[in-house]
Amino acid sequence: MKSLSLFTAATILTAQIATAETSIERLNSGTVLPAGNLPFSEIVVAGDTLYLSGMIGIKPLTLELVEGGIEAESRQTMENIQTMLTSNGYSMENLVKCTVFMHDISEWGAFNGVYSEFFEPGKFPARAALGGTDLAFGAKVEVDCVGAK
Repeated sequence: MKSLSLFTAATILTAQIATAETSIERLNSGTVLPAGNLPFSEIVVAGDTLYLSGMIGIKPLTLELVEGGIEAESRQTMENIQTMLTSNGYSMENLVKCTVFMHDISEWGAFNGVYSEFFEPGKFPARAALGGTDLAFGAKVEVDCVGAK
């Protein structure tokens, strides 16, 4: 009986892996990142899971950061994430986990003030944060998210 359970578990796991491998979709909205040879997709959908590439506060369709410091970059970052999602039929409600990378963790409060505006009160994704690191293009903040259909 025990080996039957192990066989059944192995069969189910193999089926889940095969299903995930055959249902991978790479999405690029064409509304946030400029067309070109960037080596990543905005969103990868694997099964029922959404993986969003890390986003910084670039002006749409450019690789130029918005001016105005942490609040302006945070707002543009979150608007870019929202645009990527809505352009592909999803919303901020689909996000289940975000990781925040900050150049200067002392600006955490300013980031939180902007970030919280993009979610209904009490319905925030799980979150982690790291500080004190250099980010692409000299950005002050980058947000990486995982979502569910």
